[in-house]
Order: sequence, then structure tokens, then C-alpha cells
Amino acid sequence: MSSAPVTVSLADLKRGSVPISSLVDAFGPSSLGILIVKDLPSRFLSLRESLLQYASYLARLPEAELDLLTSPETHYNVGWSHGKEKLKSGAYDTHKGSFYIGCRLRYASEDVAVSKTSALREQSVADQVQFHDYTAPSLWPAEELLPGFKAVFEELCDLIMEFASTVAKACDSFAMEHVEGYRGGFLEEVVKKSITHKARLLHYFPSESSSVNGSTNATASNGSREDDDDWCATHLDDGCLTALTSALYIDESGPLPPIMTSNGTPELKNLNTLSTPPDPQAGLYIASRTSSIVKVSIPPDCLAFQTGEALELITKGAFKAVPHYVRAPRECKGVARNTLALFMQPNLDVVVDEEKDLTFGEFVKEIAERNT
Repeated sequence: MSSAPVTVSLADLKRGSVPISSLVDAFGPSSLGILIVKDLPSRFLSLRESLLQYASYLARLPEAELDLLTSPETHYNVGWSHGKEKLKSGAYDTHKGSFYIGCRLRYASEDVAVSKTSALREQSVADQVQFHDYTAPSLWPAEELLPGFKAVFEELCDLIMEFASTVAKACDSFAMEHVEGYRGGFLEEVVKKSITHKARLLHYFPSESSSVNGSTNATASNGSREDDDDWCATHLDDGCLTALTSALYIDESGPLPPIMTSNGTPELKNLNTLSTPPDPQAGLYIASRTSSIVKVSIPPDCLAFQTGEALELITKGAFKAVPHYVRAPRECKGVARNTLALFMQPNLDVVVDEEKDLTFGEFVKEIAERNT
């Protein structure tokens, strides 16, 4: 297994010239389960930087405005979420805030638009309410509070899903060769037509002391720090394919400069962004199949694509979902981390496990019950 993720160019993906061996190295049973795509258009880099800067402004909105963006009825999977998730210790996670939007309405074609429950098998009323997480409309702050935020967010998500459809097409080619009975074009269809996709804009709050979250950085018997996943606990993604941007680190020790508007166009200027992480050990880590821990660095002008549990089930293990977490910087008071993850998931009625005749809706319900 390589100790570094596989990197390919977008142009090679579009030409279909990425060797199958590279996809095996990226996603196979002994892989890190991640592919980095480079040579993206400059528009991506501009949109990414803008959106990740907006994340800091969003997190500093007045509490009353953030309350208007929260959605308890969707288990906080729409709009703003802070302090609602539990860490492995059982405590609620106040280290990061999340802002979720559904991406289906701008990307899914009209012929696959469905009602809130028609993508489900026959379910009880209680079950249908639970799946409201996947069908509820997005919530947005007022334009005057964050001018340009909604437009940038939606444009970036559209662009990422264009790239994702190209990655999915390559993955389909791999699966056709390695998975008996795999339906050609399946993953590309999920990316293009599913109505359950979610984008999650993440703001990891700055520490208020030089020791992150008051941590003592205790060392476990295996030599690793027990609190390494302090910014995001170790987990697997539920869906098929997750797109991840490079993180943007911002020194928030002072007030944020106002969002300026030039010729009617919002401009984010003079934020104290850092060219490199304040701590070289901070960031995304993957726990490989061989139990080794690998730090993954995503360049700012690249996107990473990671496989989730649903795709592992669908491909009978040919693709692997791998555990991953985020480690906070040490000795770096006042520095925030902003990033974006876009989760591409099947429609709720898609069967992900043929042996059990298990749909994606039933699968995520099982996960929710395990974690309750």
C-alpha cells in the first residue's frame, strides 16, 4: 500500500486514460480509499477560497440569526449545526460548526425529481419523518447578512459535481472489471441524478488557549496521542463518493474585516489566511486497512474523492470505505480551519446490499439506530 494518495489530472479522467491500476491503488482493498484530482480550472480555486472565507463570517453571525438556520426536525442535517453531535467521550462536539445544504435541486434533472417520500419503500409515518433529513429544502441566511454566500456555495457545488461525474465514470470502468454483476454507469448515475446529495461547510473553531481544547495531549500505550481526532472524531462516510476541498486556515484572533461590495459584487478582503497549516501535524488523517495512520494533504487547487460505506456494499468490497479523522493544531491559539465536504449518496430506494435486499434508506436508518 502506498503511503501517499494517488493523484491524477482532470484531463486524464475526461479522456479515460487513467490506468485501472491507478484506481486500484486509490480505492482497492489495500488502498487509502482516496483519489486526488489536480489541474482543475482556476474558477474552482477562486470559488473555494471565497466559500471557505464565508464560513468564518457565517459562524460569527448573531446567535439569533443562527437559530433561524437550525433545523431540529431534520436532526440538524439541514442548515446550521453546532454542539449537536456526540464525541466518543459522550460529550457534545462544540469544536466545530456545520452548515448543510441539499445539492439535488440545482443538479438533478426534472425527470428524476420526486416527492418527499416516493423514493422510499412503504414506511411508517415515523420513518418518513426521519428521512426528512434528505428531502427538506435548504435554509439560507438573509442576503444582506452574507452577501454573495448562497451564489458562491451553489456555484461551487455545481462545479464539484461536474468533476465528480468524471471520477464516477472512471470508477464505473473499474467496477465493471472487478465486480460481478455490476451495472455499468451506476455511480455516474448516482452523481448526476440522485436527490439525496448533501454539502457540508465546516468551521472548526479556534482554540482559546495554546493547548487545544484544554488537551493535555496524553500519549497512549501504542505511541499515538489519545486525542488526535479532537477536531473531528474517527468515522466512515455513509454514501458512495465524498468530495473534499483543501482546508483554509484563518487567524481569527481579531475582528473579521467587513464584506465589501464593489460594483454590486461582494468581495472578501484582508482576512488573515495562512499559506500553510499552523501545525504541520494538523489536518486530515486516514486509518488504513493495515492499521497505519496516514496524514493526507490536499493542495488548494485540487479536490480529493473518498469512497463511503454504501459504495463498499454495492461493489461487494471492491471499493473500500476507510476511517478518517481531523487533528487540531497544537500551540496555535486563535486559528480556525474551514473546509467543504460534498457527500454524493444514492436515492433512498436504491438497493445497496443485494443479499439482504437492503436499500440506502434502510441502511442509513440502521446507522442512525446504532449511533443513538
